[in-house]
Amino acid sequence: MAEIIQKDGTWAFDGDVVRIVPGSGGKTHPVRQALGELAVPLEALAGVAFEPGRRSGRLRLKLRDGSDPLLLAADGRLPDNGDPYRLTVENDRTGVAEYFVDELRNALLLDRIPDGPADRFLLPGPAVPVSGGGGDGTASFDGDAIRLTWNWKAEEAKNASGATAFPIADVTAVQWLPAMGLENGHLRFVMRGRNAAGPAKYDPYALDLWGLSRKEHTAVLVAAAVIARLPHPSSPHARRTWGDPQHDAASPRELPAAAAPGSDDHDVLLRRLRELGELHRSGILTDEEFTTAKQAVLKRM
Repeated sequence: MAEIIQKDGTWAFDGDVVRIVPGSGGKTHPVRQALGELAVPLEALAGVAFEPGRRSGRLRLKLRDGSDPLLLAADGRLPDNGDPYRLTVENDRTGVAEYFVDELRNALLLDRIPDGPADRFLLPGPAVPVSGGGGDGTASFDGDAIRLTWNWKAEEAKNASGATAFPIADVTAVQWLPAMGLENGHLRFVMRGRNAAGPAKYDPYALDLWGLSRKEHTAVLVAAAVIARLPHPSSPHARRTWGDPQHDAASPRELPAAAAPGSDDHDVLLRRLRELGELHRSGILTDEEFTTAKQAVLKRM
C-alpha cells in the first residue's frame, strides 16, 4: 500500500487501483470537487512521474489514450489545478512521492500493462446525474437525456424557445471548448442529421461559455458523461460519429486561436472592451463579472 496525503488531495495505491480523493479546501478546482473520488484501475495507466520544484513538486499520472472519457472530452484543455491526475506535493513529502512512483512503476512492469491506446473506456466517466456550465445556461444529463436550460443572459431566441431537451440517442458527438483569451468557449452537442449551427450563443444545442468563472469548466463533466455512452474512438462506428469533419464543422481544433497581444490586435481589444461595457450597462454582466473581464482584456493591451 502506497499513500500520499497532501492539502491538494490524497492518492493511494493498493496494487490494483489508484484512488484519488481531491482536497476539501476552498481552493480546490470546481471540476475536481464535482468529480469527487476516482478509482483508476492499473490497466488504465501508461505511466507516472514526479516533478520536483523549488517550492513544491508535482505528481502526474499518465493515462492510456482513450481510457478515460474525461480526458477525451478535455483534450488537454483543463487547467493544471483542474486536472484530477496531478497532485501538488510539498517539499517535505518528496520521499513519499518518489516511493509512490516506484511502487506504481513496479506494478506496471510486473503486470505488463501496455502503454498504448485503449480499445475501450476503462473509467466510467462522471457519475450521473451530472450538471455544469455557465455563460448563458446550464447543461444536465441523467444518463438518458440531455437538458439545456437558459438563464437571463442568454440570447432572446433561446429564452423564447425555452429549455432544449433531447435523448442521447440523437447525439453523434459532443464538443467542449473553454473560453480562451478573447474567444468565448462552448459546450456543443452535434445532433444526428443536423449540421452544427453557427455561434454557440444562437445554437439551441450549445452553451456559450464566457470564461468569467472557474465553474464554467464543469461543462466538461457533462461532455465526458455523454462521451462515455457514445461509441469509443476505436469502435468501427466512431468514424461516423466521433471526430467526423462533416459533423464537427465547429471542431475546437479548427477555431481561430485567441488573439495575441500586439499592435494588430489593438482594435480587437478595444472592440471587446466596448462589448463588455454594453453587456454591463444592459445588466447582463454584474459589476464583479464586468471588472474581472475588463481586467483580463486590459492586461493584453
